Amino acid sequence: MSGRRRTLKKHLMRLFPRLRAGSFQITSRPTPLYNCIAFAAGVVDEWWEYRRGYTWPNAGRNPSLDEAIELFAGLGFAVCDNDLPETHWEKIAIYGDHAGYTHAARQLESGRWLSKLGKLQDIEHKRLVDLTGGDYGDVKQIMRRRRPVKSVG
Repeated sequence: MSGRRRTLKKHLMRLFPRLRAGSFQITSRPTPLYNCIAFAAGVVDEWWEYRRGYTWPNAGRNPSLDEAIELFAGLGFAVCDNDLPETHWEKIAIYGDHAGYTHAARQLESGRWLSKLGKLQDIEHKRLVDLTGGDYGDVKQIMRRRRPVKSVG
């Protein structure tokens, strides 16, 4: 691992004290082009935010947890009760605190999670708890939708 990458990982571990060096990897360069909400929905060319002037599909324009849930419901996700990987289901996790939603992560088929950290990097991390505490609060809701059927050939 290069010295620069090691320094970046240490910086992220300071921001998220539950992250451990062996439990995550950086998967992108920093970019302000998209954020965690868009990234969890599979969008990497828009910043999704409840404030006017940003894309915020299917939901009212406030930072509440209910509005974040409504946004993902409009994209075909439904509330579910666990974060365990399921073969035919794509899952997202919505984090929040007393003020509303704070972050969203998307589960890979492997069971690991992808997160876009604001304007910073995307990371692949082992557990949802890796990002809890601090600015992101806690996981408030897990949702799922059917994975698209992959075409063969």
